[in-house]
Amino acid sequence: MISVLVTGGAGYIGSHACKALRAAGYTPVTFDNLETGWQDAVKFGPFEEGELLDRARLDEVFATHKPVAVMHFAALSQVGKAMSQPGRYWRNNVQGSLTLIEAAVAAGCLDFVFSSTCATYGEHDNVVLDEDTPQMPLNAYGASKRAIEDILRDFEAAHGLRHVIFRYFNVAGADPDGEVGEHHRPETHLVPLMLEAIDGKRDALTVFGTDYDTPDGTCIRDYVHVSDLVDAHVLGLKWLKDGRGSKVFNLGTGTGFSVREVIDHSRTVTNREVPHVIGPRRAGDATKLVSGSVRAERELGWKPARSDLRTMIADAWRWHETGHYDK
Repeated sequence: MISVLVTGGAGYIGSHACKALRAAGYTPVTFDNLETGWQDAVKFGPFEEGELLDRARLDEVFATHKPVAVMHFAALSQVGKAMSQPGRYWRNNVQGSLTLIEAAVAAGCLDFVFSSTCATYGEHDNVVLDEDTPQMPLNAYGASKRAIEDILRDFEAAHGLRHVIFRYFNVAGADPDGEVGEHHRPETHLVPLMLEAIDGKRDALTVFGTDYDTPDGTCIRDYVHVSDLVDAHVLGLKWLKDGRGSKVFNLGTGTGFSVREVIDHSRTVTNREVPHVIGPRRAGDATKLVSGSVRAERELGWKPARSDLRTMIADAWRWHETGHYDK
């Protein structure tokens, strides 16, 4: 089968993408350093361990597998650490991605699907974000992703590197079949943190800030199911293979939920209380990030099937109960 190189393929979103690629008839080749990923999540194709900054290793992997495209998920992504360790984020995310892009071009692999983020937009109060919203990131994570988007455009102009950029919102849920799921070290995402608090794996969920300008004082985010998200990436690959040119797509639902609303839904889904405490705001957190996906729906034909909040929590809860890699 035809190979696609998936950086970060041992991580949460990357492992789900590998499953979707396999179902679409591709061989996903995972490239991962296992700093935050899990080798047990590599179930759908070959595994190659390595660092994005290691050009020789990348050249070796491209020569061995001859991928027809790259799906680039590998990145540092914790907002708090991006504020306190900006140099690490710029070095890993930007220099690493530049090295990967140069290796892809050298290998003649000119179709590139990039995992970007709504964090490139920064804060735009009471605005439903679209692809033309000005990008004003609040932290080194969002700024590094925006820089990679710029690099991709420059490499298209110079070398013909075709790309699809997906700016997406909060990803949640797990593979409905239970083969892969969400598990970070350390855990930083709201839904799995909440589920850990529910079943006693942590004392309580910390709600970071209750004084935001929202109806209940907590941050509002747009949540999209990981399976729907990776389906969009496969459609993005098809978009490139059909010769339709480089494009940016937002991936969201257009509906935002506050942290308190997510807690309330989790209580309903699991029929358990959610132990939680109130903490201070985190630097770099926006008040509200919500996006519709009109362009993705209209041009890619993307139709999310599982991105209602209760389904996302239920799938995540099922995985949490049965599927951790380190059990």
